[in-house]
Amino acid sequence: LSLGEAKNLPTYPGPNKMRDCYCTVNLDQEEVFRTKIVEKSLCPFYGEDFYCEIPRTFRHLSFYIFDRDVFRRDSIIGKVAIQKEDLQKYHNRDTWFQLQHVDADSEVQGKVHLELRLSEVITDTGVVCHKLATRVLECQGLPIVNGQCDPYATVTLAGPSRQSEAKKTKVKKKTNNPHFDEVFYFEVTRPSSYNKKSHFDIEDVDEVDKMEIRVDLWNASNLKFGDEFLGELRLPLKFLRQSSSYEAWYFLQPRDNGNKSLKPDDLGSLRLNVVYTEDHVFSSDYYSPLRDLLLKSADVEPVSASAAHILGEVCREKHEAAIPLVRLFLHYGRIVPFISAIANAEVKRTQKLFTSRDPNTIFRGNSLTSKCIDETMKLAGMHYLQVTLKPIIDEICQVHKPCEIDPVKLKDGENLENNRENLRQYVDRIFTVITKSGVSCPTVMCDIFFSLRESAAKRFQGDLDVRYTAVSSFIFLRFFAPAILSPNLFQLTPHHPDPQTSRTLTLISKTIQTLGSLSKSKSANFKESYMATFYDYFNEQKYADAVKNFLDLISSSGRRDHKSIEQPILLKEGFMIKRAQGRKRFGMKNFKKRWFRLTNHEFTYQKSKGDHPLCSIPIENILAVERLEEESFKMKNMFQVIQPERRVLYIQANNCVEAKDWIDILTKVSQCNKKRLTVYHPSAYLNGHWLCCKATADNTPGCTPCTGGLPANIQLDIDGDRETERIYSLFNLYMPKLEKMQEACGSKSVYDGPEEEEYSTFIIDDPKETYKTLKLIIEGVGTLEQEHAQYKRDKFKKTKYGSQEHPIGDKSFQTYIRQQSEISAHSI
Repeated sequence: LSLGEAKNLPTYPGPNKMRDCYCTVNLDQEEVFRTKIVEKSLCPFYGEDFYCEIPRTFRHLSFYIFDRDVFRRDSIIGKVAIQKEDLQKYHNRDTWFQLQHVDADSEVQGKVHLELRLSEVITDTGVVCHKLATRVLECQGLPIVNGQCDPYATVTLAGPSRQSEAKKTKVKKKTNNPHFDEVFYFEVTRPSSYNKKSHFDIEDVDEVDKMEIRVDLWNASNLKFGDEFLGELRLPLKFLRQSSSYEAWYFLQPRDNGNKSLKPDDLGSLRLNVVYTEDHVFSSDYYSPLRDLLLKSADVEPVSASAAHILGEVCREKHEAAIPLVRLFLHYGRIVPFISAIANAEVKRTQKLFTSRDPNTIFRGNSLTSKCIDETMKLAGMHYLQVTLKPIIDEICQVHKPCEIDPVKLKDGENLENNRENLRQYVDRIFTVITKSGVSCPTVMCDIFFSLRESAAKRFQGDLDVRYTAVSSFIFLRFFAPAILSPNLFQLTPHHPDPQTSRTLTLISKTIQTLGSLSKSKSANFKESYMATFYDYFNEQKYADAVKNFLDLISSSGRRDHKSIEQPILLKEGFMIKRAQGRKRFGMKNFKKRWFRLTNHEFTYQKSKGDHPLCSIPIENILAVERLEEESFKMKNMFQVIQPERRVLYIQANNCVEAKDWIDILTKVSQCNKKRLTVYHPSAYLNGHWLCCKATADNTPGCTPCTGGLPANIQLDIDGDRETERIYSLFNLYMPKLEKMQEACGSKSVYDGPEEEEYSTFIIDDPKETYKTLKLIIEGVGTLEQEHAQYKRDKFKKTKYGSQEHPIGDKSFQTYIRQQSEISAHSI
């Protein structure tokens, strides 16, 4: 998601009319992300990006704009709610959405399980009346209101001439998945003489057809404002005419407000860009042919005839191809040979096409090589950035030293010389920390840089500096400089920095980029005279020497791992709620908010950030990390960290996305532990027994297999099958281009003459080899397409509308049914 800006928000009723606003991202009503607060504005600019794997089903992706007043109270201005099935309409394009009013009637989520039974009852006097039994079985996924959910249901039989009294279930405390299993009886028709032919006398039929059963869900509240509405369901009785009993799951709906139109106030609008992808991934064996074809790309001669290179040729944007390719090759340990092969090919092509071309410009374009190296650095180098840049960037964001050196932009009271000195000190410190970080550079990046250096040096033997510029164009220009400029995009800061800090980071980034470029005429690099003047501070040979020493170190072959001098790398930190581990025999096992910190050495928590740790768990003592069932403590988003001697730390994360992130990263860092468990208890040990298996001994081995996570030898959290599915989807999307490329190969093979205009967009060095690969790609994609179609047909046959997975009211499923019906009719 890219959260752009809001416009024309309603004015604040106070004298200054401005507002302090922030925006939240919600899956239904659960908040998973929050922007910074933009102060004193009715058109706040956020410019923040958020990416997450969605860990559960949802109906709406919602965005709420909140206003924080002087008493630090938050009130909702309005919201944008996009239905899941509509996300594709707005895929990857900037869209302005009108903000809508928010009230209890519109804030609905969850589903209810009902059973209805209509029966004839013969009274003692021999007359018949019709009774309706409504059984409210359970609900799932109700919203949490003000941190709690104490739900109950009311059931009413309503009709044009009467409305029966609402019947109410018991209140279920502290759960948003209540089990009610209560039955309510209603008299539908008045007693009449018994008639076997029909359920109803003629005069009753019309009245019954107009009746409906209404189920309302409420949150029991102690507040004076009354109970909160959670959603409703209205079912006409006429559908029971065909069958006397009916049982199904239903999505709860917003309350019908009697067609009263809401106030037509203009609440403003919000600019969003949403990229939503859904991959339906089969098991590994389905992908073997396509995956094997892709993985041998590095060995294909020429590499332009390989499946991976062809993907780069047919995709509209090179990064579309680079992202899944890099992840797949990293997963299988083939990234270095693949990048070496495509980099070599690019250097050869550069020399052949532009013999007089400046070697400094190699790898500067948006080629498949540069995009693949960018993506590799982003994945493999994230921890490296944390170690080198994060401490100084945190300081710059917190201290707010003035660093403006453009005389035109100086604020009143600022001194140009003081600002230059502040900026110089920051640049010096960042430059030093970068050039002394060579031993921390990830091995995979060093191996790629070695390959680039060798390839460039071999092709441009007359230029001694090319061995440096080939590497510096990536490590400085495309790695460190962008991370300094936009630290939030590299997870160095949680939000976009404020305007003053952003300006300071821009000036530092420009200077570091120029220092790392090793170009001959430094001052010419700057359009602004004030930057050229500032750069004079760094026109000493020691800076150029430091850059060359650093580049030599990170691009030398046979580099050894420096684990002996490895500093702890901070992987994740933040506030969560933990339950006391019960180390003291009579201590209270209560819940407390703590600051958690995970490095590659240990997992700790402390009272607040910066305090001395209250508890430290070495990584080798983490034997399993698993979700905890909600029933244990009636709390959502809980997980457990299992340690030796069956000691368990129970933790609650702030939301489902954060819980998944913590579980994933804790599982990843503890994956190689030799004593990892194979079974665990999904619920807690309370009141003398395990809630899951009812075993009474607290040292009873687990009753459920551990989810396991990644194999021990994999460093990154990558699913190879999923990446292959993504590549299949791209090939499928660009099938017309693959067929066009096949035509081009045929044309070149037969005529071997000048390239035809329509085929000149493709790089084809060897038409015969390229044609062979294309044939295999098209066959592999066709097979997978058939498998997907068959799976959908089978699923369509097995799926029941009204089941727990597809409740009545599921619009995306209704659309799916319609599509499948059309496909079936077409195939017939």
